[in-house]
Amino acid sequence: MPSLLATRRRAPSSLLRIDGRAVAVTMRLNPRARRLIVKVHPSTGEISVIAPSQRALDRALDFAQGEAPWISRQLARVPKRVALTLGQAIPFRGEEHLILRGDGGPAVVGAGVLRVGGRDEHVPRRVLDFLKREARRETEALSRAYAARIDAKVRRVTVRDTASRWGSCSANKSISYCWRLILAPAFVLKYVVAHEVAHLREMNHGPRFWRLVRSLVADIETPQAWLKKNGTALHRYGA
Repeated sequence: MPSLLATRRRAPSSLLRIDGRAVAVTMRLNPRARRLIVKVHPSTGEISVIAPSQRALDRALDFAQGEAPWISRQLARVPKRVALTLGQAIPFRGEEHLILRGDGGPAVVGAGVLRVGGRDEHVPRRVLDFLKREARRETEALSRAYAARIDAKVRRVTVRDTASRWGSCSANKSISYCWRLILAPAFVLKYVVAHEVAHLREMNHGPRFWRLVRSLVADIETPQAWLKKNGTALHRYGA
């Protein structure tokens, strides 16, 4: 008998007409759902319809079209994208930095400026590569340092472009982080790392888990509040 995960399927994207323009919507089949549900991701604007059965999936697009006014309101709240181009200001470790032209070497940061060389059309990719390298370097070093403090061991650290979570810890002791944490203040990145490292010992959110987190970063309320208020805006930057 196939597992529940094996029965989940994603239908190809279709198009909805929202405010006179065509937007993509993805239909997903999930037997755990009790009814048709429309979702708009607050950071990316991705529209999806969750259906509990194949029969419901067949009418998912019509259902979503009926929710067009609500979808339009949610899309209006999604942060506008900010390209990583010359002359653009972006946050880096919580401080605004201006992207300016540099020499042909690696990207260099200093005094509120991020200098990057190369042709104009390559600047966004080079800035993104730099940010991801910095995110990987900082999260990996901090993860291993925090793990040692709670007598745990990290198998691997990776960075990705995730929209729904800032970090995750798997059962095989691998930790993944959203690279956009490098845009946030240091106390936010440290909290997320502490949160995921604590999962190396406690794969839950019970009292022992939170005691481990607080043993690594005493103040968890401030970064939690910061992410709640500002986290969505970090998804404006880059692709």
